[in-house]
Amino acid sequence: MSAGSATAPAGRERVSAEERKVLAATLAGTTIEWYDFFIYAQAAGLVLAPLFLAPVSEDSPGLATIISLATIGISFLFRPLGAIVAGRFGDRLGRKRMLVFTLVLMGAATALIGLLPTYGQIGMAAPALLIALRILQGFSAGGEWGGAALMSVEHAPVGRRGLFGAYPQIGVPVGMILATGVLWVLTTVTTPEQFQSWGWRIPFLFSVVLIVIGYLIRRAVEESPAFQEMRLRRKESSAPLRDLFRTNTKEVVLAALIFIANNAAGYLLIAFFIAYASGTLEMPRESVLLATTLASFGWLAFTMYGGALSDRIGRVRTFQIGYALVFVWMIPLFLLIDTRNIWLYGVALFLLTVGLGLSYGPMSAMYAEMFPVAVRYSGVSIGYALGAILGGAFAPLIAEVLLQSTGWSGSIGVYIMVLCVISFAAVTAAGETRGNNLRVAEAHEQFVREHPDEARELGRGR
Repeated sequence: MSAGSATAPAGRERVSAEERKVLAATLAGTTIEWYDFFIYAQAAGLVLAPLFLAPVSEDSPGLATIISLATIGISFLFRPLGAIVAGRFGDRLGRKRMLVFTLVLMGAATALIGLLPTYGQIGMAAPALLIALRILQGFSAGGEWGGAALMSVEHAPVGRRGLFGAYPQIGVPVGMILATGVLWVLTTVTTPEQFQSWGWRIPFLFSVVLIVIGYLIRRAVEESPAFQEMRLRRKESSAPLRDLFRTNTKEVVLAALIFIANNAAGYLLIAFFIAYASGTLEMPRESVLLATTLASFGWLAFTMYGGALSDRIGRVRTFQIGYALVFVWMIPLFLLIDTRNIWLYGVALFLLTVGLGLSYGPMSAMYAEMFPVAVRYSGVSIGYALGAILGGAFAPLIAEVLLQSTGWSGSIGVYIMVLCVISFAAVTAAGETRGNNLRVAEAHEQFVREHPDEARELGRGR
């Protein structure tokens, strides 16, 4: 961020070519990450249970679905480990190598899922390999979001941090649109038998194409001097965790709690609703996927709006409005879905994305503003990862258990409402962060003083 942009009036700062490259790179990385996650989450609800848990599926389809949805959450347990390892080795091997490594590892794990033999072919080795690849997905994704969030926010003019920080956030709905759109095309052009036999593999294999695109974008951006501070973020991420928890335990806990309701409700949209509508309610799968894809455009738009709105009215107020909207919509949401009318299903999901977007767009900016520069990368990454574990990791599983045990879909809405109260209270307790001094310029000057040779090399784009 140039000195001029830092002092320009809020809302009138010009976006430089370097900043545009940074925004493109953060969006590309998070889009690819979430496409890979969402393809698995949606396939878990649609086809993985009978393919990889055949004996259980034959005896108890409901239990097989629960186990299949549980595998969604396994990868989240390894995200904190991935965040720690990626940050640690990013200093030793260089950020380019680590970013490329995590990108390729995620894509390779996703593509290999598309090549896995089923239970009918290799027995128990099939679910074991599926879980192993799912763990690799979680590990590789661990350090991605924190770096992307900090890159976008710390290069933003002070008055536009919320808007800039929304770019890595919209990777979620963009990845959702890609994942659901690909599945919709396949279910439209194949018969149910063909999709069950081989069609489900294509979205996983398609990840290879996205990885190539993401690599090319990142390689071009790395030549920009705007990425010098990413090296500094890697330096900070190697700080011992005891330093983070000695000084900022409260912020880590609050960051995790702020995220749980959004992440849980988001994973219902991502994974549970598709399986519930096309399975339990027996609505046409192609129509359900198309409606979900269209609703994801609302998630994209309201996430961008949420980031920009937080620059005007504050992060806390934007979060509070978003969570209030999610809270009041939960019961009407399920009433509309349970009508089995595809138009009402689409309306229900679209209106859910209003609150989801407002409670997700400001997150990058608020998280960056919550932590001091010395522990910011670790604090942001670990807070986000813990929130994902407590929120969305097992939300589809919990939803399925609640549905089967109570027989009332509204019980899932009550579950999300409780999480909304927790997240609302957490963001209120965190207090307003808009405009907090990130000390980016001072940190960068310190980096140049302490590592002049590396700063010169990074400036030349090596």
